[in-house]
Order: sequence, then C-alpha cells, then structure tokens
Amino acid sequence: MGSRMKNIGLIGLGLIAGIAGSMQFDALAQRNAGTPLPIEELRQLADVFGLIKSDYVEPVEDKKLLTEAISGMVASLDPHSAYLDKKAFKELREGTQGKFVGLGIEVGMEDGYVKVISPIEDSPAYKAGLKAGDLITRLDSTPVKGMTLDEAVKRMRGEPNTKITLTVARKEEDKPLLITITRQEIRVQSVKGKMIEPGYGWIRVSQFQEPTVDDLAKKITALFQQDPNMKGLVLDLRNDPGGVLPGAIGVSAAFLPKDVPVVSTNGQLPDSKATYFARREYYATRVGGDPLTRIPEAAKKVKMVVLVNAGSASASEIVAGALQDYKRATIMGSQTFGKGSVQTIRQLSADTAVKLTTARYYTPNGRSIQAKGIVPDLMVDEYADGDGMNGLRLREADLQKHLSNDKDKEAGNGANVVDELEEQKRIAATEKKRKPLEFGSKEDFQLAQALNHLKGQTVQLSKSAKVENKKETTINNNSDGSDKK
Repeated sequence: MGSRMKNIGLIGLGLIAGIAGSMQFDALAQRNAGTPLPIEELRQLADVFGLIKSDYVEPVEDKKLLTEAISGMVASLDPHSAYLDKKAFKELREGTQGKFVGLGIEVGMEDGYVKVISPIEDSPAYKAGLKAGDLITRLDSTPVKGMTLDEAVKRMRGEPNTKITLTVARKEEDKPLLITITRQEIRVQSVKGKMIEPGYGWIRVSQFQEPTVDDLAKKITALFQQDPNMKGLVLDLRNDPGGVLPGAIGVSAAFLPKDVPVVSTNGQLPDSKATYFARREYYATRVGGDPLTRIPEAAKKVKMVVLVNAGSASASEIVAGALQDYKRATIMGSQTFGKGSVQTIRQLSADTAVKLTTARYYTPNGRSIQAKGIVPDLMVDEYADGDGMNGLRLREADLQKHLSNDKDKEAGNGANVVDELEEQKRIAATEKKRKPLEFGSKEDFQLAQALNHLKGQTVQLSKSAKVENKKETTINNNSDGSDKK
C-alpha cells in the first residue's frame, strides 16, 4: 500500500508540475526569484490527489479535481479573486462589452416570482409584448417559485436563436399568458437620463462598461441641448456594482478639469503602482477621437449631486471619491459598499482565466476605498421613513476574508448593518408592502432631496445620523453657507 501511495503521489506531483508549466509558473518564478517553491506542501497536495483517485467512493476525473483545486486556491484569497471557467469567462467578457444573449428585460423579485421592471426597447421581450409589472411564474415547464433571481436570469439566458416559453401573470388578465420568446444578442445601455424638471437633469449609470463613456457623452450633450442653462445635475450611481476602470475614469473626467489625477493603485507588482488621470488615453477604449470633447463646457461647472447607496461599489466609488475630493459634487445617500480592490484578468487558455486581486484603489487625496467605501457628505435615507432594506445590506467589510483597508484601522466598522433581529423583521415587513423603487421616478425620495439641495432648499437627512453630525454635515456642504436641517 505504501509503495502504491508513493507511486500515485509521484504521478500526481508530475501532473501538478505539468499544469504549473502550462500556467507559465516559470515566468512567475522568475518574477519572484527570491521565493522558492514550497516542495513539502506541493507533495501533500499530490498525496491528497492520489488518495482521492485511489480511495474515493467513486471515480473522479483528473480535470475536475485539478480545476476545483485551482478554484479553491484562488477563492481562498479574498471574496473577489476567482477561477473563471469557460462559462464564467464568457459571461465576464459579455458584461464588460455591454451585451449578452437573452430576452432583453430588466427584472427583480416579488413574492417569489420574477417581476418585469422594464423590457429593453426593441428587444425580443419588448417585441413579444412583455410589460412592466408582469410576473413570470414559469420558465418553460419549471416553476420560478423557489429560484433565486440569479438562477432565473441564467435560465432566461442561453444560445442565440433558441426559444423559451414564459408563463406570465398580468393584473388585467384573468388567465396566465404563455409567451414564447427567441433569445437574441442584447446590447445594454448603461447610461440613461432625462430632464426631471426645467433646469434640472438626471443621469443614471447602472454599470461601467466599455461603451459607458460614449453613452454618457451623448446623454449629457442631449440634456444640455434641451436646456442650455441647466442649473443642476444629479449623477445617480445607486446600485451600480462597478465594472471597467476606463469607464470610471471617463465618467469622472466628464466633470473634472483635464489632466487631474482621478484614482491611483498600489500593489505588489511594479505595474500595479499607478496613477490614472483625466486624459483620453486613460478612458477612450476605441481608436478615434476623445468622446468627451462633444460635451459642453458647462457640464464641468454645473452644480452637481451624486447619489450613492450600499449597492454602489468599485468603479462607482472611484467616481464618487474623485468628485468628492475635488469638491466638484455633493455626495448624497448612504455609505457605499467599500470594494476598493483591483482585479486583473490573467488568461490561462483560450476559454479560462484567473481573476486576481492585484492592488487597492485610492482617491485623489489618498483615501483607501477598500472595506470602508465613500461616506456621503449628506446622509439621506432611501425613503422618507427610513433606509429600508438598504440599511441591512452586507458591505465589503462584512465579507469573510475581505482585504483590509491599509489607511484606516477603523474601516472594518464602516458597515452600517443592523444586528437586531426585531429591527430586521420590522424593516422586512415594511418593505414587503412597498412597490419596488424605480430610480428617477416621482416616488424617488433621495432624488427629491438631491433636487432640494441643488435649489438651496431643506434636505431631510437620515434618521440614523447623529444630531451633531447632521448639523456639521449640512453646514459644510451648503454652498451659500446656510444651515439646512
């Protein structure tokens, strides 16, 4: 048995050595020449591989074992490092490009069903007649009840030209509707906007993608064409999970002086120590001119509010931090998520890659975003009667194995998660009665407060904020020096 185990272990070690070569570990070893390979630990890994191959209850493929070993090794580092298999790598690329194969609907969950928030114009779902407010109860023959939203979305996505039948409950219909839709490539507009009222515009960035800077430039230009004398602008980054770094730099550059630092990074490798400026080469992803040159100069001077919440992360925190440091805009809402780490994609093969955390992000003033986020200048709840479920959201500092904030020892205390069970129950019960909040609508309380601030009117600050902090925050952020409570 001992001899057999030794042989299996040597075979396993040989397999691991072969994989190390294919992953270009030689190059990494040269980069870190002073760090020898941990031979004893690698031998233990090979022994475990051999044990599973020989003793496990049923045969396991080599590929599965080694893939899971790589996945576990990377995932053990922090919440954002990951091994990307073929499917995950494809989804990542689709997300950054602003396109995917699916039905073309914005969705949420209500009473355990998928609720259509809005069909994307000219998408397969739009053409098939899906409407805002529809409840999807079945996907083909599978009930939606019991699925997570992520599981339901994955089922609705698929290969181009394949069909799916949705069972839809609609308020004005007595019977469920059966709607068959053919999946097609969907291009997502990450930027939308409108004039809320004369003199005041609203622009929402839902995610930072490759086309985001172009889309933002078009939207800002269109709004200023509607009202060249715009008095105030709201940039809405709530629930924006982030995305590509050039998008964040470009959105910041649209409102900041040219060439100023927007964000810096620091990590172990020399190329992870960098500063990114408000210049074309840092945000223009396509060959051609600068997309921001079409924006009116007034966009860099108009009074601004940036709306953020606990769902604002990564790239959206970079934008909020830069505009806050330069005092270009008043940041309003609740403390952001706190994802201030850089993930670099290292491709392993044509279809697989590793997403590895390689650096931390810092605002122009050198503040680390990691595990703290951006604290608003004006703390404003999501609703007039409180912050709702937003106050119960997990933030970066609550995640296991999260990277620490190297600038702020108290950063781990930044998350404002309510621990009391009764308070959670109370908020959950209240939220169940509410309609899903549509950002930019007449019912959007935070947007209404942003408009009040832009007009110099009273702002209703967060109920959870301490009274003394309320006074200090409002005084510091009123351009006319008045004390708005």
